[in-house]
Formats: sequence, C-alpha cells, structure tokens
Amino acid sequence: MSIAIKVTKRERRRRLKSGEVVVQTRYVINFRDPITGKRKQLFFERQKDAQHKASEIAAAVVTGTYAPAPAARLDLVVEEAVQNWLNNCVGNVKERTLRGYRHVARSIVGPLLIGSKDQRTEYTMTGKVPKGTRLQPLLGPVKVADLTTADIRAWHKLLTKEVGSFTANRAKTYLQAALALAAEDHNIRPPAMPSKLGRGRQKLKKAILTPDQVATLLKAARNDLERGIYYAFPFLTGTRPSEQLALLWDDVDFDKNLIRIQRMQEMDGTISEMTKTAAGTRDIPMSSMLRALLLDWRVRCPRRLGELHRVFPSPGQRRAWPKGRVGGGGTLLYANFRTRFWTPAFKRLGLPYVTPHSARHCFISTLQAQGVEVGLVAKLAGHSNAVVTLGHYTQAVRGGEDAIAALERAFV
Repeated sequence: MSIAIKVTKRERRRRLKSGEVVVQTRYVINFRDPITGKRKQLFFERQKDAQHKASEIAAAVVTGTYAPAPAARLDLVVEEAVQNWLNNCVGNVKERTLRGYRHVARSIVGPLLIGSKDQRTEYTMTGKVPKGTRLQPLLGPVKVADLTTADIRAWHKLLTKEVGSFTANRAKTYLQAALALAAEDHNIRPPAMPSKLGRGRQKLKKAILTPDQVATLLKAARNDLERGIYYAFPFLTGTRPSEQLALLWDDVDFDKNLIRIQRMQEMDGTISEMTKTAAGTRDIPMSSMLRALLLDWRVRCPRRLGELHRVFPSPGQRRAWPKGRVGGGGTLLYANFRTRFWTPAFKRLGLPYVTPHSARHCFISTLQAQGVEVGLVAKLAGHSNAVVTLGHYTQAVRGGEDAIAALERAFV
C-alpha cells in the first residue's frame, strides 16, 4: 500500500499594528488519510521538518503501522504545554540543566513581578508581593490554540524590558520547544514565532584565539610533558570543561581512534554519568596530534591506587608504585584546573587570555571556517539542538575523521 504526499510552500503576508508587513512562510504536508479518506494538511515552519514528517507517514503506511493523528487538544493552555515539555526533558538532560529550564520557564508561564531584581528575588523566596510592585500575567493561562504571534511578540518585549534580553531570548527558545512538542503530541497548530526580536542590540562575541595563536599553544603543549595535554585537549576536541575533567581512560579507544564523551564532572568534583543533553553523548575522532599527546601522557599520567583512571587528574603527591607507576590521580576541580594548568600557559606564552570554554568556540569556528558541514560540526560539538545535528538517529559521527583532519591543518 502506498500514499501520495505532497509538501508545498505557503507564504502569508500579515500587517502588524506598527504598519510593518511580515511574511510568514509555512511548509504544508498535503495527503488523504488512508483510514478516514479525508483530506489532511499538516503545517511546519521548516521544510526539513515537513519532509521528515512526510517520510514518516509514508513509511508508516507501507509498514501498516499508520494511525491517524489524535484529535486536537483545543483546551490545552501554555502552562500545561510548558510542563509537558519539562517532563519530557527529565532523564534526557542533567538535573542542573533541568533546574535552569524550570527557572526560565517561570518567565513563560508567569506571573511576573514588575519591580526590581531584588524584589523579584524576595517574591520568589517568600511568595509575598513587595509593596509598590504588581504581578503581571504572562502566557500561562492562554490556550495554545488561541496564542498568536502578536501575543508572543508582546510577551517577549515585556520580558526584555523587565528582566533583560538574555532571559527573554532563552524563554522564547524554550517556549518554541514546548509548542513544537504540543503540536506533535496534541495535534495543535502553533503560531509562527515572531522574527527580528532584539535586532539592533549588539551582542558581545566571545573572544577566541586565532589559528596562529592556537598553533603556538599546541606547539608549546607538545614540549610541556606534564601540563601540555591539559590545555591542548579542548582546542583539539571542542569539549566542555566539565566533559574534559570527567574523562576516564576507559573512554579513550586507541584501537578505534575515538574519544567517547559520556560523562560530566559536577562543581564538587563528582562525576555524573550523563552529559549536559542527550546529544552531548558522542564520539570524537582523535587527530594525529592529539593521539600522540595522549599516548605520551598515558605513560606519565598520575594513577589512582596505581591504576589509570582519570585522564585529567589532580597531580596529587607523586610517589613510587610497583612497576614504576606513580601516585596521585585524584579529582581536579575546575577552579584548580584554571589556576594550575590553564592560566599559567597563557601567561608564559604571552597569549591573550581566553576561558576554557572559549576553546570550544574556537574548535567550532575553525571547523566552520575550514568548510566542514554545519550539521557535522554540531554533532562533533554535542549540540543539544537535535534538528540541526547530523545523524539524529545515531551516535555515529560520519565524516568525523575528515573534519578533525581539517581542524589539524588549520593549526599547522
């Protein structure tokens, strides 16, 4: 059994109250339901999402697993949609990340205290409205089916004014994710997200080293047998600092030439057996430079009770062990990593100081500058945006070796 499905592009012009005319683009799946025989249309903001859904429907019809979409939940309100999204995140992201989601979600659902930052903190802690302030309803009680682009624009403008553009933009991203899940689970057509929000605001760019400066750093790392691997590693892998510090030697596969990122170190030094998001679990190919550094470091790396454990341990007290092994191998906290390994390298080499997380930005920017496909870059970096991550349905990194080779060429 087969089905005829078409994906068409539809543009709708709308005039805002300001007089500005905006064009809303939607991609529409058109098909006849094989069970009910009724003509159906599904709407998407992006062509790739529409094409993916069309492929899913066609495959379900061929395999006999197709089921019509459930009736739309027209009574679903934004507060419930956001809570459903938060519930869906449980187990897929770290608890610390989830706490951040929940905190920002309050700026979607509301109410918002109109007052100073200290007054909002007081209200959060006590539940009492400080004198001279008021509570402003937000989107929580609005039905998703009734929510409009204009409503979202007005809400974002209010948040930007009262709590800042950073929180407003994060809240918008989470709202978009919640509405997308509601559309998938409850067959509700969400409104288009407003465009050009926050335009004209100068966003500070994170300082990163140039390829020549990174080359200087890596050259020094090759000659720095005790500390070089600590500050070279993030430039060659794009890992987050918490991922680097949680890396175990069991995660380094010299046979397959891969590094498995599957853990994070918490602020107190404990290891969490999951990454920041589900997409953060990934394999990173080793460049020849990184492989040589790690092989050399494995010989010198401090052991825990005489056995290799952490790749980046605290040096500890070095003492003799049987068979020439050395002591140490304890937990290295992030603050100690910066003061003992990271900062001294920049001072010694006369390089402009950047944060450890900036090395990740440098990794991503360099790969893009070398022409590596953006989806592959996202996969190697472990971005949580599953839509743009290449190979969404597998943890394999196709083409990763070529990408890492391009990175190494940039630093030669």
